[in-house]
Amino acid sequence: MSVEFSGIRAVLTDIEGTTSSISFVKDVLFPYARKHLPTFVAEHRDDPEVCRWLSATATDAGIDDPESPRVVAALLGWIDADVKATPLKALQGMIWKAGYESGAYRAHMYPEVPARLRAWKAQSLKLYVFSSGSVPAQQLFFEHSEAGDLAPLIDGWFDTETGGKRDEASYTRIAAAIGLPSSAIVFLSDIAAELDAAKAAGMPTVQLCRPPESCTDTGKHPCAADFQAIHLA
Repeated sequence: MSVEFSGIRAVLTDIEGTTSSISFVKDVLFPYARKHLPTFVAEHRDDPEVCRWLSATATDAGIDDPESPRVVAALLGWIDADVKATPLKALQGMIWKAGYESGAYRAHMYPEVPARLRAWKAQSLKLYVFSSGSVPAQQLFFEHSEAGDLAPLIDGWFDTETGGKRDEASYTRIAAAIGLPSSAIVFLSDIAAELDAAKAAGMPTVQLCRPPESCTDTGKHPCAADFQAIHLA
């Protein structure tokens, strides 16, 4: 499966299932955050940024007191239910930072991704990330990857504060922030609903199928087995 586009000036990529294995996030990062979240909150309640996200959690969960133990319980419940809530993502990012810096783990990258990102950068293409994880978590992911620090390759980061990944308006906002027409930005993801939203906003799209037989080919998005199969000009 080879995919070719011309007139592309920027790449917007998802992370989980696209640049990196879903299992790393599911089997390493999520359990680490769940295990350390109660202690982290207890030790950082005076941190203004932590307080901000605890208050946001309380609001979203309908809890009157942001210092109530129910706030931590709500966060743990969101982790268990895989709720992509912005306050949870922000707090997880802070916890993961400590894990990365301690050397507890390194972020997984599919083997061809670093070289392909560097090749596109050498073509003067701009590179951006759009993930449900918070921007700080995304930056940590790329800084502490198995392939070394890839963060300098990335020109900008977008998370769910921009909008939902399945909402057309999110991709319109991203194109405006990048300063390019949507037609010049190719979006890469393994999730068809995200690709549908990006395509509705005018972006060319590629569905990453790892393994290739996982592709839910509806004819709406070209499929690629890896980044090596994507050729941009």
